[in-house]
Amino acid sequence: MTTVTSPLAGRAIGLAAVPDPVFSGAMVGPGTAVDPVREPSEAVSPVDGIIVSLHPHAFVVVDEQGHGVLTHLGIDTVQLNGEGFELLVNKGDTVTRGQGIVRWNPVAVEEAGKSPICPIVALEATVESLSDVRENGDVKVGEALFGWQ
Repeated sequence: MTTVTSPLAGRAIGLAAVPDPVFSGAMVGPGTAVDPVREPSEAVSPVDGIIVSLHPHAFVVVDEQGHGVLTHLGIDTVQLNGEGFELLVNKGDTVTRGQGIVRWNPVAVEEAGKSPICPIVALEATVESLSDVRENGDVKVGEALFGWQ
């Protein structure tokens, strides 16, 4: 069982509330989403593992069970071309849960006309393989968002 923890502080809202049909329809995979606190912060790794995909607006960490966890910083933020995002690690790096991956500012994302809501998705998973999915309430960095069999 992998416990996926929150890469951000904010409010859990669930994937259905994400303003993007690809995420809200769980087409990428099941999981949840966090509406982040509106202050500059670091998005941290939600699991121990290896960075297999790294972009200013999104990253994937694969744990020792082979579970890939996507953290997507905001919606349509790829259109910002990395502006306002600072990478703190490199693709291929081994990271630990809670380690800073990307420094960003949700306020700047909103000012650019994008949603700062952050989906945290279990890639190539089924809804049935997740447990205790947080879909509401305040979350702190490092608090459990869901378990993954």
